[in-house]
Amino acid sequence: MSNRNWFYAADGQQKGPLPETQLRDLIARGMVRADTLVWTEGMAGWQKAGEIPGLVPGSVAAPVYPRAGGPPPVVASASYNGGALSADFPIWGLFGRTLLMVIGQFLVIPAPWTATGLYRWATPNIQVPGRPNLGFTGQPLDIWYVFIVLGLMAYAGLADSTLLSLLSLVLQAFLQWMIVRWFISRLSSNGQDLPISFKGSAAVYIGWYLLMVISAITIIGWAWVLTAWMRWICRNIEGSRREITFNASGLDMLWRTIVFTIGCAFLIPIPWVLRWYSNWFVAQFAVVERSGFVSV
Repeated sequence: MSNRNWFYAADGQQKGPLPETQLRDLIARGMVRADTLVWTEGMAGWQKAGEIPGLVPGSVAAPVYPRAGGPPPVVASASYNGGALSADFPIWGLFGRTLLMVIGQFLVIPAPWTATGLYRWATPNIQVPGRPNLGFTGQPLDIWYVFIVLGLMAYAGLADSTLLSLLSLVLQAFLQWMIVRWFISRLSSNGQDLPISFKGSAAVYIGWYLLMVISAITIIGWAWVLTAWMRWICRNIEGSRREITFNASGLDMLWRTIVFTIGCAFLIPIPWVLRWYSNWFVAQFAVVERSGFVSV
């Protein structure tokens, strides 16, 4: 098939034709993945690139059945329309970047750079179905004041004032809401900004944050509050033909967090349990077609 022209599906649309050498270049760059739908003359219909013999290195190929004429309409498979996110964070990279962010927050002034550095490093290690080469384009000075104030808030607990502690909780929640909005608005795919944004209100976000703090009194109730909070955040991400879901249960969140906390208490396992927990947490998010959307 080396002399044939290929079509591939991206964002529900047909791309191509392009020579196989160019298609292989896209595969090497991660723009066409094993689960991307492709078609060339002689195939009965669109198939995943990983099912084409010899096209994607390391993939298990399925038979290619002949067909005459032009490509059929793109009908996205379930894995193309959506599916769970995944992550494979390098152990020491994740640990080092996280530790650096904590130190930056403690020192206050470096906080915008250490936090943004973690986001920019971690995001490309997350795989989203249909969104190759995920990236984060935010810069340290975009909302530098937010990270500076958050760093200062860490010292608010030193003051012996109940009122100040309560006010600091509300302020921390508001600042984290600003970070969520900023982070989501700076996501990119293949070097192009994604047209998505977070539309959840600050007041509701603060309410969830305070409920989370209060639920900690119950010892275990916070896990169910957190899962409901994550689902609320997902429902308020707009601008995409697909919606984001959070699929973990409260029990899943509870026991894994307990294991993570115990591992951290022994210090030495921290890099490994941090990676295990982070990979799992990312995998609880998924993208699915919005109700009423018709793929073309």
